[in-house]
Amino acid sequence: MGLSADQIKASIDALAAVEPAFAAALERAGYPEPRLRDRGYETLLRTIVGQQVSVAAAQSIWNKLAAVLGNLTDPGTVARASDEQLRAAGLSRQKAGYARSLAEEVTSGRLDLENLPADDEEAIAALTRIKGIGRWSAEIYLLFAEGRPDIWPAGDLAVQIEIGRILGHADRPSEKMLREWSKGWSPHRGAAAIFAWHHYKTDMDVI
Repeated sequence: MGLSADQIKASIDALAAVEPAFAAALERAGYPEPRLRDRGYETLLRTIVGQQVSVAAAQSIWNKLAAVLGNLTDPGTVARASDEQLRAAGLSRQKAGYARSLAEEVTSGRLDLENLPADDEEAIAALTRIKGIGRWSAEIYLLFAEGRPDIWPAGDLAVQIEIGRILGHADRPSEKMLREWSKGWSPHRGAAAIFAWHHYKTDMDVI
């Protein structure tokens, strides 16, 4: 599971103590709710299914996949499925390949989702060996499903926009700039990202 409400609060309080702009933003937006996902294969399969489609469409495809294949918590289900079955459930040819890549990495033992490397960069490297799982998806998984406190998805557009706003920059900062600025925020950068998404949503609600 991801970072708890208490962990997020403690980390954001620590960020507010070292960065006055975070303290001001916290007064405006308040503390965010936790973002929790289950650790393991099913969460990553849902990530692949949900790429580039709406939440409703992703759930519809997931339901079809379960109806066609059965138990989706078992990676062997997808590994044994034919391309025709995966396509019948609504997966594109590309996503079917991604789903099969994930299933094969897990069933072969090459990827042990219960024992990913403790080092964040090594864990990201292990996850991105799966076709269709890029750095952003790996970071989101490690943050929301494993609760790793210092994961920093600096390539996320909303995080770039909102950290820029919070720090008072007129232009959206680049990923490289965000990584540079955030060095002093470790080991609380996961909470900083969660707060950025929360603050972004608050801005949108105000607009």
